[in-house]
Amino acid sequence: MSADLIVHNARVLTMDDARPRATAVAVAGTTILALGEDAEILPLAGPATRVIDAGGATLLPGFVESHLHLFSGAYGETLLQLADIRGTAALQAAVDRFAAANPDATLLFGQGADYTMLGDGRPLDRHALDAICPDRPLALMAYDFHTLFANTAALRAAGLLHGRALPPGNEVVMGPDGLATGELREKMALLPVLDLRNTGGREMLGMSGIEPPVPPTPAQRHEDKEILKLGLAHAAKHGITSMQNMDGNRYLLDLLAELEAEGALTARVRVPFHLTAEMPLSELDRATAMQRAFTGPKLTSGIVKMFLDGVIESGTAAMLAPYANRPGHCGETIFTPAHFHAAATEADRRGLQIAVHAIGDAAVRLALDGYAAAARANGPRDRRHRIEHVEMIDRADIPRLAAQGVIASMQPLHAPRGPSGTTDGIGPDRAPQAYAWRDIVATGADFAFSSDWPIVPIAPLTSIAAAMTRTPWIPGLPDQRLALHQVLEAYTWRGARAGFADDITGRIKPGMAADLVLLSDDIEAIPIDRIDSLDVALTVCDGAITYAA
Repeated sequence: MSADLIVHNARVLTMDDARPRATAVAVAGTTILALGEDAEILPLAGPATRVIDAGGATLLPGFVESHLHLFSGAYGETLLQLADIRGTAALQAAVDRFAAANPDATLLFGQGADYTMLGDGRPLDRHALDAICPDRPLALMAYDFHTLFANTAALRAAGLLHGRALPPGNEVVMGPDGLATGELREKMALLPVLDLRNTGGREMLGMSGIEPPVPPTPAQRHEDKEILKLGLAHAAKHGITSMQNMDGNRYLLDLLAELEAEGALTARVRVPFHLTAEMPLSELDRATAMQRAFTGPKLTSGIVKMFLDGVIESGTAAMLAPYANRPGHCGETIFTPAHFHAAATEADRRGLQIAVHAIGDAAVRLALDGYAAAARANGPRDRRHRIEHVEMIDRADIPRLAAQGVIASMQPLHAPRGPSGTTDGIGPDRAPQAYAWRDIVATGADFAFSSDWPIVPIAPLTSIAAAMTRTPWIPGLPDQRLALHQVLEAYTWRGARAGFADDITGRIKPGMAADLVLLSDDIEAIPIDRIDSLDVALTVCDGAITYAA
């Protein structure tokens, strides 16, 4: 059999212990045909074979992005981008430009705001935003998507100016004048303002597990599919061939299925059902229906996402001991222990994988306790339940990850690179148990790495470098750096395993899917501090070239 594609003169890292290295790989159709030395593989070329000389660069299994938000990340590229904005003058200019370009928008909406973007200790409150935009509703989403800052016009239009009672873990922050400050913490506080939008909005529905209240028109479906194509192309440019979305609904799955039918689904995508604390557990019927309807090699479901807490910077992460910068405040879990145990047990009974957002050490402990309760109730099986982020973990809970078979799904670019609102909340005494990647890996626990795009850029090479070069934000912290091959595992076969796809992808071996990424140089030879300067030269998913530099 002739190959359709051959990559040779490469430093092939197969991530397969049975044959860890090669110099050439042959692809036939959607699968790996053969691998070996150039002299073995080049004779498989036929008249129509595309032959690529890698020039000694590294060839890896395609990167697996284990935690991202595809729809909202792609849609966010159309919004007011705030990541690089610092200072009042820069924000004023950016808002003015965006407002002029969007005269009909019922909400001026930006994302990527840093909590301290105005500098000089000036809060990003409604008064600051009123000075910038007094007459139109304006809302700025924090980079972590857990806090929204709104001006008075937006608060008034959303009915939040005088506050609102909300479920635990959600808060309209109130000022001494009895009015909302403009800081809105967590989903139930954010949604009334987001509902003001007359453009888009469908991309965020997966965060609440709900479907579009009004069926989208054909034109809207087309618009949403074009947005998804942009996100898929962006991922392919970074070498990603598989992704595990961390929000979702049936509508998103249907859009992706249409793209697949059109030959435009350029990565494997797993989409969860999002179970919120407000939903009855009977809503898991929808998760089961999604699992049964999407079982192909490129588009699957079968996973339930839940949030157990928020984030450290806003004080909504659930901690076992009070925040260092907020005496007496520990944060709250979004699910009560009894509620989460019941939800985890029911999802597990249905054979669904569970992924929970847990950042504070109290939330991580609740996740582990809930998974243990599910295992006791339902008996042994291959669960692969996950904890997303694990930014704080009590020392006593670290061995439980491996003992319970729980996957630690972590994001290297989330670790602080210097003093910040996050490190202020953690404090020096608790700092050794923060972002404890190396301690977790040392126990033999399953782990995977990812970006959480659009929270941080979707660049695996940047994340790989971050996991290898991390420096403590205060002296004396444990060394939590990982070695190159550990990090590559986290972005290849371990990521595939976290998504129940390790029988399809994540390794380069005959019969596996032809999911490949060719880098611009030899990642083992380049200095560690230059890994993030590498580029992706070629991405192949299911045998098709999805990106070529």
